[in-house]
Amino acid sequence: MDEIRNSLSYFDRAIGSLHGLPDVVSTKATTLRVVPTFGLGSHTYIVQTFRQREIGDTIFLEITSEQGATRIVVPAAVADTIARQRDQLTGKSRSRAGKRVAEDLAARGIKPGFMKNRKI
Repeated sequence: MDEIRNSLSYFDRAIGSLHGLPDVVSTKATTLRVVPTFGLGSHTYIVQTFRQREIGDTIFLEITSEQGATRIVVPAAVADTIARQRDQLTGKSRSRAGKRVAEDLAARGIKPGFMKNRKI
């Protein structure tokens, strides 16, 4: 049994340690084929997320290309950082879009809703 345990990769041990635990929920594995421009060198990604109470989300990523296969475990701390950065970018994008809309309305002489009934 020790020979089998020692031969398992970090990926296999990590996914095996989460699979079937009572406080863990998981998504189905999702397969996505990404074909770059001109269809050269497509990659296949398999993504599955496990959420463990009080620890967070662990993401398992398998990448297959013409060069071979790579399997990556994204621990909860890293997954949280990725989610936080994505949320920050969403906020920045919305802020920039809102500023552009406000500038366009001001250029056309349209007052924002909270200024319509005020006299200046």
